[in-house]
Amino acid sequence: MGNDMSDGAHDVRLRGEGLTLAYDERVVTDALDVRVPDGSFTVIVGPNGCGKSTLLKALSRMIKPRAGTVLLDSAPISSYATKEAARLLGLLPQTSTAPDGITVGDLVARGRFPHQRLLRQWSVEDEQAVVEAMEMTHVRDLSDRFVEELSGGQRQRVWLAMVLAQRTDILLLDEPTTFLDLAHQVEVLDLCWDLHHRRGHTLVLVLHDLNQAFRYASHLIVMKDGRIAAQGDPMEVVTADLVREVFGLACRIIPDPEVGTPMVVPAARPDDPRRLDGALSAVEPRTG
Repeated sequence: MGNDMSDGAHDVRLRGEGLTLAYDERVVTDALDVRVPDGSFTVIVGPNGCGKSTLLKALSRMIKPRAGTVLLDSAPISSYATKEAARLLGLLPQTSTAPDGITVGDLVARGRFPHQRLLRQWSVEDEQAVVEAMEMTHVRDLSDRFVEELSGGQRQRVWLAMVLAQRTDILLLDEPTTFLDLAHQVEVLDLCWDLHHRRGHTLVLVLHDLNQAFRYASHLIVMKDGRIAAQGDPMEVVTADLVREVFGLACRIIPDPEVGTPMVVPAARPDDPRRLDGALSAVEPRTG
């Protein structure tokens, strides 16, 4: 365990150095170093209140560090103009509010705002980006509906479409499966996997579900009390001891029967009559 910063900066477009993040007098992280490997599917996990969403906000420049620097392509992210940063990095925050009376199509089209300039207004490329984003998130048939009429799950997919319409290489998503039932959670995460695996996007997600995080992440950042408890390939860093230390959960780690990634099986109560002692071997994930 620990803060493995062995990767060179040459393959890290987005990173934070010495980040102290705070809300008024409450310090959330202190002198935190973090890097997001280029082209990775990075997932940040940790208990409630550990600082994972705060870290994501700092990486997306939603909040300014009290100390330290977030670097994007080796330059302080604060040095970019707003539109310039938005052409490089897309963000889906935990909660978003749409203007009253706006349709799905118009909201998704706002994802193209960073690409608009005085001499470059709406183009065929913009239209294609919007249509593609709505098709990828299965909301194109909702294009003429008012966003306020949609269910929570539908709205979440519309917001994701707006971010995808930006066509940025780096996407930061804060709990993108919120409000979604299990089938749609998997649908969204499969979409994110395709963006990473087939299109080479760098993704940074905050997730609560450990087994989903371990299944999809190529790079895992595990946080506890404002520090990084572990980071790296889930196959190498996830252990029962880590889960117990960070989440206070006694468990076994077994291979996911579908894809072989680490899967958390919470320990049964000792007095549970259904307990099958020895039925599951305490298999730790393979390395390499």
